[in-house]
Amino acid sequence: MPTLNWVGKDEVLNHNPAYYTLEKKYTFNSKNSENMIIKGDNLLALKALLPQYENKIKCIYIDPPYNTGNENWVYNDNVNSPKIKKWLGEVVAKDDLSRHDKWLCMMLPRLKLLHRLLSDDGVIFISIDDNEMANLKLLCDEVLGGGNAVACIPRLTSAQRPAQENFISTKHDYLIIYAKNKNTSYFNKIIERDLTKIRIDNIGKYFDGDSSPILASSTQGYSVGGDYDFEYNGKIYKPVDSKGNRRRWLWTIERMKAAAKLGILVETKTTLRVKNYIDKEFQVGTNVMVNKNENLIATSFDLMNSNFTNDKGTGEIEKIGISNFTFPKPQNLIEFCIKLATDKNSIILDSFAGSGTTAHAVLELNKKDGGNRKFILVEMEDYAENITAERVKRVIKGYGKEPENSATGGDFSFYELGDRLLEENGNLNEKVSIEKIREYIYFSETKEKCEQNDSDFLGECNGVAYYFIYKKDDITTLDFEYLAKLKKASNYVIYADVCVLSNETMMKYNITFKKIPRDIKKV
Repeated sequence: MPTLNWVGKDEVLNHNPAYYTLEKKYTFNSKNSENMIIKGDNLLALKALLPQYENKIKCIYIDPPYNTGNENWVYNDNVNSPKIKKWLGEVVAKDDLSRHDKWLCMMLPRLKLLHRLLSDDGVIFISIDDNEMANLKLLCDEVLGGGNAVACIPRLTSAQRPAQENFISTKHDYLIIYAKNKNTSYFNKIIERDLTKIRIDNIGKYFDGDSSPILASSTQGYSVGGDYDFEYNGKIYKPVDSKGNRRRWLWTIERMKAAAKLGILVETKTTLRVKNYIDKEFQVGTNVMVNKNENLIATSFDLMNSNFTNDKGTGEIEKIGISNFTFPKPQNLIEFCIKLATDKNSIILDSFAGSGTTAHAVLELNKKDGGNRKFILVEMEDYAENITAERVKRVIKGYGKEPENSATGGDFSFYELGDRLLEENGNLNEKVSIEKIREYIYFSETKEKCEQNDSDFLGECNGVAYYFIYKKDDITTLDFEYLAKLKKASNYVIYADVCVLSNETMMKYNITFKKIPRDIKKV
């Protein structure tokens, strides 16, 4: 499989960013909320989400910089590399010969963290245009696996035809879609049919003349079990094609009889077909009619219409009373992604949150179908509070007289990045609360969320009990006195400053000692 190489790749792969805590600043419209808006560097914020959300996010949508050279984005990851440090703080301009290297260095670690956060049946959607589409596709193949690529869908960005253009005016971008694992992921049928020409009978809804063949084609082979004559409405139908060639029926005679009894067979001049229903399906095995989704599967052409253009997104935020934000994505684009890949209880993450369209889409969908979807937004720019969060507040409370702009209800908590958990010298940062330290330790050992953060005992996972004996102002010791306090378990992992137990004692009780802070893992 082709892979990308670029300036700084090896250094970025070897860089493990520090772990920072998340500090809640306030909760809007409730005492507590599972919805989150985080202000801060999205690389650090994504890492801070790992203890609670690794392998938990059903749908990720991101809209990273397109790297057009006109966006004023800056590479700011503090990678320990002299050549990368020269990039820090510099706006990535169009004439910057290293702008593609910088963009890939920015995207790679974020994509790897997003991959960790995705659930096993999760899906990621990425908006991009021709400036980085080819690079992003190869990068996603490398991080997410080429076999998990789902589609690259073009989206119409503008319906306006320019008055002048030297070559061809580009009026589309792309939505790149990858599954965490295509073997376990699923997509919903979300494209609504045009039901203006439907007919209804005693079974269900159908389009007049819409039917499927029951007679096998020449490429479907022959079998003795399907070679029989069938009587229907006083006429004998043989499994022969229009040229008189003997074929076979696709169904067994029992299934054919069941269809005849239901009245779903359609007679043509020479053969039989089966009527296609919009809302019903002739189930294999039981040979009965069962309900099915009336909608159609999405196609790669569904976003190439004016309903999804950028001016729709601009109009939406202007109605909310927010201006001076360029190229916001339209709400129905994000709804398309969410409806395609989630259920009513999914968690949706957007780590390039911008104007907050993803939260808007989640809240509107919950209002429409009574869902309980949750959102997590991350935005590093200064407008995270006065645009991103402000938009979500207005959507929750309602912002217009039109029914579609009425209050969605809901809530969220606003966070900022807190303190670094481990200092550069490897010591624990004493500004960090003991509860957050315990949460980190348990996750670093088990990849599970810590539910017991009010004592030394962190929890038990796969037969191993985990303890973290720590006091900010004292040296802690694992000794026989503490040993007597342990809960019964098959094995133990115990953190402390000092251990005075002999190797024989630790082997006897299946104890693994880990010294603070030396043995604390970096996630």
